[in-house]
Amino acid sequence: MARADGRLTFNLLDDDATPQDECGVFGVWAPGEEVAKLAYYGLYALQHRGQESAGIAASDGQSIRVYKDIGLVSQVFDESTLTALNGHIAVGHCRYSTTGGGQWSNAQPTLGDTPHGTVALGHNGNLTNSAELYDRLVERSGGATPSFGELAQGNTTDTALVTALLKDEEGASLEEQAMALLPTLKGAFCLVFMTENTLYAARDAQGVRPLVLGRLDRGWVVASEQSALATVGASVIREIEPGEFIAIDADGIRSQHFASPKPARCVFEYVYLARPDANINGRSVYESRVEMGRQLAREDTHDADIVIPVPESGTPAAVGYAEASGLPFAQGFIKNAYVGRTFIQPSQTLRQLGIRLKLNVQEHVVRDKRVVVVDDSIVRGNTQRAIVRMLKEAGAKEVHVKISSPPIKWPCFYGIDFATRAELIANGASMDEIRQAVGADSLAYISEEGMIAATEQPRSTLCTACFSGEYPIELPPENRRGKLLLEQPELPGMDRSAPSGCEPGPDAEFDVDDQPLAEATS
Repeated sequence: MARADGRLTFNLLDDDATPQDECGVFGVWAPGEEVAKLAYYGLYALQHRGQESAGIAASDGQSIRVYKDIGLVSQVFDESTLTALNGHIAVGHCRYSTTGGGQWSNAQPTLGDTPHGTVALGHNGNLTNSAELYDRLVERSGGATPSFGELAQGNTTDTALVTALLKDEEGASLEEQAMALLPTLKGAFCLVFMTENTLYAARDAQGVRPLVLGRLDRGWVVASEQSALATVGASVIREIEPGEFIAIDADGIRSQHFASPKPARCVFEYVYLARPDANINGRSVYESRVEMGRQLAREDTHDADIVIPVPESGTPAAVGYAEASGLPFAQGFIKNAYVGRTFIQPSQTLRQLGIRLKLNVQEHVVRDKRVVVVDDSIVRGNTQRAIVRMLKEAGAKEVHVKISSPPIKWPCFYGIDFATRAELIANGASMDEIRQAVGADSLAYISEEGMIAATEQPRSTLCTACFSGEYPIELPPENRRGKLLLEQPELPGMDRSAPSGCEPGPDAEFDVDDQPLAEATS
């Protein structure tokens, strides 16, 4: 894939079918601080939530400037670009695509004009009524393709729809416009946006994705996770509540609710998505994962010599499994922390190595041992198959795979880019068939009840759709949803009778002719 500047970027681990994260959002209001650099380091702490593109918008009170590009946070920004983003307010975003392809035009924050100034907006989550929102814009455009904002520049994300709709909602202020729009958005969303002088944040009524509020000595911060607050030296105040909308400016912080809370927090945040040092609704993610490992051992302890994790996501659960089973914990794999996206195209030989580019087995640890290997989830089974093969090639006598989440059988429509249901190995396959497919001597998943108990959250307040198929937010018909919904050639006269690709597809190629947006002023 090509960057906006023409350089090639490839994900060396495209064949490593782990669940893909969604996005990370960061906002800061802090007069007297270098807000762009605060946003940079905040996004750096949130990089695990999205690795496709990154962007920062900043305002000096008179105009908004934005810089965004394809790549990791550290690849997109340097000292000169951050210095140019001067001001007292900033909004940052790191993206993994869940609505709209991975092309540069879909990078965030998105820009839009409103009667109350320019808006720069970043979004974590996924709206389920994008087709409905698009139809509203078409109607307001007299039946034509919307020809304003980033939609006119090829942006095909639900974020661009929200930004465009803010322009047309009625209200004496942007806060009133937002309060009119937010109740009409369905699905999962954490929005962080700003005008020239005010920072805003909103979280959907179900609180599917996390969003926290922090305090600086001279300002305020909102971010997807506490790790970003800690990185920039902000103290945690509280989570933004489900259904809450806040505004921060020189007059302080204001809060109001646009919807009554109906919590359905994503349980997969506890299993895999959030950083281990996150805290969601009062529960440590790390402790949840350790307890999942303990519970997994209670449900299925196997005679073995050692317990090893698949780093890093399987490590806390492996610690818990070893503790509860009494088996010794060992580091059987060494992870190459620097493998990920690169500007150098890998050879076919390297691509075929797949997971070996990321992990290396410590042969002296596993040779002649009966090994329990703990991981957080299985999607297609490619990763586990490679891991089992590597361990046996290194001399392991037996390999017993233990998974700290239940079988994933259903796609996510709330911000995680899972494989299609047809590609999910647990869909339609028995436990023994999965075991044979990955080559393990035994296989065990934690029960859904055990996983939920480890989070210490009431079941009624969690979304378990990817495991149970029970979706807490109503889904539109199949032909009215999908990652590439807004990239159909029929738009705006979308053929509603034909399926639109409700399951996420592969990343689109980036256009070499795209150019990074160096700055935009109101």
